[in-house]
Amino acid sequence: MLSQGSPSRPAATPGQWAFLPCYTRCTVDFRYIAIEGPLGVGKSALADQLGARFDATVVLDETDNPFLGDFYAGRAGSGFQAQLFYTLARHRQQTSLRQRDLFSQLTICDYLFERDKIYAYLNLDDNELFIYQRLYGLLAQDIPVPDLVIYLQSPTDVLRKRLRDRERADTDGPRLEDDYVKELNEAYNHFFFHYNATPLLVVETSQFDLSWGDEAMDDFMKQLHGMGKGTRYYVPRTK
Repeated sequence: MLSQGSPSRPAATPGQWAFLPCYTRCTVDFRYIAIEGPLGVGKSALADQLGARFDATVVLDETDNPFLGDFYAGRAGSGFQAQLFYTLARHRQQTSLRQRDLFSQLTICDYLFERDKIYAYLNLDDNELFIYQRLYGLLAQDIPVPDLVIYLQSPTDVLRKRLRDRERADTDGPRLEDDYVKELNEAYNHFFFHYNATPLLVVETSQFDLSWGDEAMDDFMKQLHGMGKGTRYYVPRTK
């Protein structure tokens, strides 16, 4: 799912991190930002806010999956089917972006392709994982590497509350077991503790409104302005 922004800007030199003043809109010289975090942490909301600030192309994860209902029902083999479907769909989306040359302007994506490995290790048995890893290794060669990854982090109890609120609003959606939410959050934290493929901004989200109002976004933009190589940890201001 794409939200098309402005005409393309000149490509940035790799590693160049320069901002221009925000008058009518903000601009930035790096071209591809990926936002990650477990379910309920607010990835899409931040992607939309950054897209509006930068007048950028916003890429949203394709969440429809015909095997997901069977997976939540515990049907044998459905976890492998659902995982393959998601990975192939995201591969198609990412390679399509590259072919369209959308990365000549700023693109903001609400997922990181590598996140599929987190779910695979949680949901697949050893034989399924062996096959999946072989396929993933082939597909990953086609995927563009982000200039910056933003990891939205939150304690498990906060995630559970947000997910329960979402489930009450959408009674037809799946209900995730508390143990699964805990395992998923721990797996995300482990993955990003060891992540060093790109610059990484870790944002602690438990103490503020995920709607990302203007004041929160202004402070967040300062963090983006200061990003360089390595990992930075950021706790948003709250009042």
